[in-house]
Amino acid sequence: MSKVSYYTAEGLKKLREELNHLRDVERPKASQAIAEARDKGDLSENAEYDAAKEAQGMLEMKIAKLEEVHANARLIDESQLDNSKVLVLSTVKIKNQTNGMEITYTLVADGEADLASGKISVNSPIGKGLLGKSVGDVADIQVPNGVMKFDILEITRQ
Repeated sequence: MSKVSYYTAEGLKKLREELNHLRDVERPKASQAIAEARDKGDLSENAEYDAAKEAQGMLEMKIAKLEEVHANARLIDESQLDNSKVLVLSTVKIKNQTNGMEITYTLVADGEADLASGKISVNSPIGKGLLGKSVGDVADIQVPNGVMKFDILEITRQ
């Protein structure tokens, strides 16, 4: 069963660009590499040909996976989102109850996650633990070391 993923306009555009690049640039390169290797002689002992065919197979798998993701991608209408609860595209300020550290995360789709810029996947342990919470709630999040408790301080939209 295919899984629906929600994307921002920017994230969906990046997904389309990557898919088009693989189809229009990388696929012809792979075919050309196979043709060049084929021209070099006996295919039964041609490691270059085998490597080119394997690379093409990997590329085709990646294209198929991206096509499936794209087919099941849905654009999020940010104007319809509720600010009272943590949802996809919420920017959440949380406080770790153990060490008092405050962190701000934006919850995004898997394909848009980038921890360096504060974007975490809604399917990550922290993302799942924050979904549906409101300001003032405590999120108990299961991590490999045990359970972490976070206070929800603020929920905004960018």
